[in-house]
Amino acid sequence: MAPTALALMRSRYSAYVMDNGAYLQATWHASTRAAEPIVAEAGLKWLGLDVRRHETEGDSAIVEFVARYKIDGRAHRLHEVSRFVREPDVAGVSRWFYVDGSFPEKGQLFGDRV
Repeated sequence: MAPTALALMRSRYSAYVMDNGAYLQATWHASTRAAEPIVAEAGLKWLGLDVRRHETEGDSAIVEFVARYKIDGRAHRLHEVSRFVREPDVAGVSRWFYVDGSFPEKGQLFGDRV
């Protein structure tokens, strides 16, 4: 269990690298979680994560990052500001969940899709 939103962000990035959709679903807040499983796009290769900023205020946090990846040999980057919330899980244990994210360069809100 991730002790901070930043630790959860890093573990979710690792889950993307390892194509661990079950972990991504389990750490995604129920209010915004996609109904369908997360499946990596064919030819996707993650190259690195650069955390630009993280702020925590009580049980809410944001993490701004840039993730680099390639699809079919073409380099891309995902610049996102992710929102996180800490609340009890189904067992009553307090933990962090990913809520959603926005693209600072485009001002667009999205869920957990690349």
